[in-house]
Amino acid sequence: MASEKPLAAVTCTAPVNIAVIKYWGKRDEELVLPINSSLSVTLHQDQLKTTTTAVISKDFTEDQIWLNGREEDVGQPRLQACLREIRCLARKRRNSRDGDPLPSSLSCKVHVASVNNFPTAAGLASSAAGYACLAYTLARVYGVESDLSEVARRGSGSACRSLYGGFVEWQMGEQADGKDSIARQVAPESHWPELRVLILVVSAEKKLTGSTVGMRASVETSPLLRFRAESVVPARMAEMARCIRERDFPSFAQLTMKDSNQFHATCLDTFPPISYLNAISWRIIHLVHRFNAHHGDTKVAYTFDAGPNAVIFTLDDTVAEFVAAVRHGFPPGSNGDTFLKGLQVRPAPLSAELQAALAMEPTPGGVKYIIVTQVGPGPQILDDPCAHLLGPDGLPKPAA
Repeated sequence: MASEKPLAAVTCTAPVNIAVIKYWGKRDEELVLPINSSLSVTLHQDQLKTTTTAVISKDFTEDQIWLNGREEDVGQPRLQACLREIRCLARKRRNSRDGDPLPSSLSCKVHVASVNNFPTAAGLASSAAGYACLAYTLARVYGVESDLSEVARRGSGSACRSLYGGFVEWQMGEQADGKDSIARQVAPESHWPELRVLILVVSAEKKLTGSTVGMRASVETSPLLRFRAESVVPARMAEMARCIRERDFPSFAQLTMKDSNQFHATCLDTFPPISYLNAISWRIIHLVHRFNAHHGDTKVAYTFDAGPNAVIFTLDDTVAEFVAAVRHGFPPGSNGDTFLKGLQVRPAPLSAELQAALAMEPTPGGVKYIIVTQVGPGPQILDDPCAHLLGPDGLPKPAA
């Protein structure tokens, strides 16, 4: 018997976001509610994105999910929480309307396939893009139109910030049920066109201490983390929003670095201590400070998430010179021609003065490659059926 046509198939993409005021620590593990608010920059999907297809069909006997071509356990609690949330919202929407355009969709099973165009679990915020994309795609396939912060957040806290483009804050909220713990856009992606983001990939290895476990340990053992959440972050959120609103790069850059450093200090204050930065990360930190000191101005900022890769913020007129400084400090290995990925950067010479100011013994191959990108938009729907990752039978299409 020929199988029925799927009831719905939707493919969407979602961006990675990088926090400049860090989220670290939950006050509710189950609902994924944070101990402090956070603020992030959404990166452009031309360089970094997750693509997700969801298909619902009467033919499917169970929910199934594939990540980067491999079938994964659909029973993992966070995935289940997302599915439960979205189906619950779909049910509510259906009950509040007379007409029911997709009566059978809720009883149907869903197949989901997701691919990243960058290494997963390498400290490139893959879970944020992944769960934002999942929430956004499931919402489209189930006809849900409400705020998706809660759905995405149940998958990965920072995922709610990937539901918007530009500059985004995740308000910690105060209610026990988390209904006011939502993401909202502070400024659109068009707001600061000169801003550039460079990801210095130091290691694509999976990290030693995952974020979830690390956070729990910090909340339980770090007095510095409690102080940060209660006494430092609220003023920093307001100041960061001002820096963005006024496009005040030096202040934005300094606050970004200070907040990254404080986050890593709380990791070190955790017992036993957690260290996400490695020797190369520290060399990048020194390189940035020396670069800025040489110019007598804060022209470049670093921030590090729970991993050794550096994310660098700068303005477009500084990119070429900073890339030259990185090439000097970390001469590329055999991949000289593929060392730079993403937006084009014109080669620039490194002045003898700057070279002397950096005062660095080169570490060949320390930085594996650089992804050059900029601020970008939120999730997108792909209308082209060719973009679907799953075929009409609900199974992953063979790789082209």
